[in-house]
Formats: sequence, C-alpha cells, structure tokens
Amino acid sequence: MVDYVVPHDPKWKNDFCHEASLIKEGLGRIDIELHHIGSTSVEGILAKPIIDLLGVVSDVHALDTKSDVFEGLGYEIMGAYGIDGRRYFRKMDGAGKRTHHLHIYETGSPHIERHLAFRDYLIAHPSKAAEYSNLKAMLTSADTVTWDSYLDGKEPFILATEQEALEWFRSI
Repeated sequence: MVDYVVPHDPKWKNDFCHEASLIKEGLGRIDIELHHIGSTSVEGILAKPIIDLLGVVSDVHALDTKSDVFEGLGYEIMGAYGIDGRRYFRKMDGAGKRTHHLHIYETGSPHIERHLAFRDYLIAHPSKAAEYSNLKAMLTSADTVTWDSYLDGKEPFILATEQEALEWFRSI
C-alpha cells in the first residue's frame, strides 16, 4: 500500500485561501480569479495532500513577465506543461514535497469549465464522490502500485465523470 492519498483535511480550504491571497497580492495589477479545484476541494474524499488552484486571467501571456513573483512565492515555473494556453506552476515545501499546483488559463479556455464542472459535480453528487474516493483507496491498496498505475487507474473514471459533469454543469 502506498500513501498517495490521505483522508480529507478541513485545513485545506484555509490553505487554499491563504495561497490565493498571496498570489493575488503578488500579481498586483494583473486581475486573477482563483478557484480551489481537485480532490482537496471536495469534502470527505481521499486526496493527494496537494492544493490545486485554478487561475483565470484575461491575458495568460501577461504572466510570462511575472516569473519573479511566482519564484518569490516558492513556485517552480513549468510553462504550458503539455496543455496549450496553460501556465503551470508547482510549489514544494522545505523537504521537497509538493504542496501546491497552480494551473492558470485565459478566460474562455474549455479547461476552466472542465475543472469547475468536475469539482462542482462531485460536491453536488456525494455518491459519485464516494465512488471516486473508493476507487482511489482500491488503487493505492495494491502492493505493486506505482504513481503511473495509480493515475492510469483513475483515468477512465475521470473521463467518464467529466462528461457527466459537463452535461450537468451546462444544465444548471
């Protein structure tokens, strides 16, 4: 068994709020809307203890001049990291353990809706959230689990649920 995931921690909400405040203050005149996404934003489910933040800006290229801000906040700048139009940043603690992932997109990116729909759908559908949490527990209980096998095992659930979530999100 590997401890990729842990029980939900109520302090994650405060961690998100604190980090969002630091980012907004650091970016100054660049207006950014920040959302808490990922499993740490859904109460009651297992999650990797890394706060995922979704940022929305009017011009993603304006961030490219703010490397000093992100580095000053402790972020490693990852660029688009495989997703066109995204700016991705990772933050680690003093021991080198990841604490935050920051994904920033430009207003209108379909990735914004995808992330928010998935989060809101799990919050609004506790049985689906429990199913996801149980899947994570099962995947991490195997003696032979690797990070890649864990991610691969979650992918079919995520893709199917994303489609359900988008349909639901667009109907509300």
